[in-house]
Amino acid sequence: MLLESSAVATPAQWLAGARPRTLPAAVSPVLAGTGVAAYVDAVVWWKALLALVVALALQVAVNYANDYSDGIRGTDADRVGPLRLVGSGAAPAAAVKRAAFLAFGVAAVAGLALAATTAWWLVAVGAVSVLAAWFYTGGSKPYGYLGLGEVMVFVFFGLVAVVGTTYVQTETWEWASLWAAVGIGALACAILVANNLRDIPTDTVAGKRTLAVVLGDRRTRLLYAVLVLVAAAAVVAVAVVTSWCVLVGLGFMVLAAPATRTVLGGAVGPGLIPVLQETGLAELLWAVLVTAALVVCG
Repeated sequence: MLLESSAVATPAQWLAGARPRTLPAAVSPVLAGTGVAAYVDAVVWWKALLALVVALALQVAVNYANDYSDGIRGTDADRVGPLRLVGSGAAPAAAVKRAAFLAFGVAAVAGLALAATTAWWLVAVGAVSVLAAWFYTGGSKPYGYLGLGEVMVFVFFGLVAVVGTTYVQTETWEWASLWAAVGIGALACAILVANNLRDIPTDTVAGKRTLAVVLGDRRTRLLYAVLVLVAAAAVVAVAVVTSWCVLVGLGFMVLAAPATRTVLGGAVGPGLIPVLQETGLAELLWAVLVTAALVVCG
């Protein structure tokens, strides 16, 4: 059992615990969703900013929540990668839990403002999103320990985040938003796949059955490559329903291709850490290029 730490984390450690390198996964869906709204001449910038607050706060919340839940289970005891506040003993578990709920609260307030000015049924979507974020590694039967993490990341950091960002601005259904959500969701999943590929040895020992543990090393590497290809196909799909200039979005492969070579080349442990950053930046580049094309060609 993990003993409660009496340490007081420094601001730098709290920042590291928030895992800022994961934040492109929060910014990217809001960019892509707003790009589609711009294409149909329906951008509402203050709503886009509120959606960004929701996405960033949820990302930070899930990072702290995972730190807390994995830490109290002892899963992070021998983790390779960024600082874990609870697992390393840098901060008390209760403090990290409070930080997670504070971030959830920020997301909830911004989400309520969006719902009040768009449609109240969005409150239910927000509530489900918060529950999904907490029970990824929280609760007695976390779904992240059952190989379902990638599914939920695709749904909430892909479909819900992109389509939701578009909808709160346009209040219409846009096919371009769905295809953009598929691309963003695939790359968000690829980040998690690379993370879990790195952690197969420690997760196996800890009894954490991520999808990577279930699939095994070789098939997990192939899954990463497939997700990158899905993201590329999604660029083409967005171009088909909007403008062919969106194909500039395939430029995300400048970052995704080297990361894919590293994964398929058999890198392990610390050798996979750069892949996480490269994949996150590839997702952000996907969103920036596609959004820029939609704005210019809309």
